Amino acid sequence: MTMTLSASLTHPADALVLARIPANVRERAAAVRLMVFDVDGVLTDGSLYYGESGELQKRFNALDGHGLRLLMEGGLKVALMTGRSGPIVARRAAELGIAEVVQGVRDKGGALSELAQRSGVQLNQAGYMGDDIIDLPAMQRAGFAASVPNAPGYVSQAAHWISSQPGGSGAVRECCDLLLAAQGRLGAFLAAPGLLGPGAIQ
Repeated sequence: MTMTLSASLTHPADALVLARIPANVRERAAAVRLMVFDVDGVLTDGSLYYGESGELQKRFNALDGHGLRLLMEGGLKVALMTGRSGPIVARRAAELGIAEVVQGVRDKGGALSELAQRSGVQLNQAGYMGDDIIDLPAMQRAGFAASVPNAPGYVSQAAHWISSQPGGSGAVRECCDLLLAAQGRLGAFLAAPGLLGPGAIQ
């Protein structure tokens, strides 16, 4: 179910999140209708764990998961995009109800353009959060580009906003809260804390 929200930016939660956000970044975040997230280094800390049998494991953050659910409940389209391929990302996306998962992509700029077109949004209404060279083309095309504090400097300089938390440790949740606050939607969730239900997967 998608929420129809009318909360204004005067809600204390929205004001708190936006207190130190420049006006031009607020405007970009307010325009986002599709938000795309890289996986390794953004949704995770970038570490790759291999078991004795060679199986790959990744660590995800529950706060990030809840933020992604809030974005979708708030009416934004959410997608994951990664240069790697494997069942772990697909499983995490399925748990969170994210239908758009683009794996094994090298041209992320082109992939973002195609995804925006399929989603019926303009590129200036698309956001992208990444942390490495492969993410730069998508960040440069997106209307709102986000990154993490441990990204290389030449990646960070392409971002309109950088989280205070590193990838895999709440960076995505920070981004989600910013988007919701910029659109006057975060406060509405605080007024309806049971929206996602007690069994919602994070």
